[in-house]
Amino acid sequence: MIILASKSPRRRELMESAGFQFEIVPATREEVVPPDLHDGQVAQALAKQKAEEIWESHPDDTIVAADTIVVCSSEIMGKPKDAADAVRMLKKLSGNVHTVFTGVCIISQNKKVSFYDATEVEFYPLSNDEIADYVASGEPFDKAGAYGIQGKGAVLIKGIKGDYYNVMGLPIARVYREIKKV
Repeated sequence: MIILASKSPRRRELMESAGFQFEIVPATREEVVPPDLHDGQVAQALAKQKAEEIWESHPDDTIVAADTIVVCSSEIMGKPKDAADAVRMLKKLSGNVHTVFTGVCIISQNKKVSFYDATEVEFYPLSNDEIADYVASGEPFDKAGAYGIQGKGAVLIKGIKGDYYNVMGLPIARVYREIKKV
């Protein structure tokens, strides 16, 4: 059995689109960011923490866990705490290029693999009204960097370099290949 250690509807959708049958068992422990790691390693370490937590109670299954962070000007952006934080993040992303890192950890009885993927995303310059309207939509609140590329946030994005699905929260093509190996 495959277990997705995430409550993200986007990750669930991507796993379903790849043809996997799986159960959802979200990790619940508080995430601890290890010191002295670079951006991609932070996302990878957080995914590993989630996978190991679920593995403890499901050692006969294959666990898939992921964590996504947005990095702009050396600031790691997770999910916004509130509307003011979402506005702050979107103002920082406005007109700039940032990097989305998704760390993935897959654990089975035979193997443990972890990796991260990076995608560069460029935002259009955003007006204060555009930011306020987007925050008022409610979409930014459960997403790293306060936006969703697959939703209303698509109109904020000028271009990407890398895996679109990585920005959604799961580099599904690589995940598919890694799961097939285990």
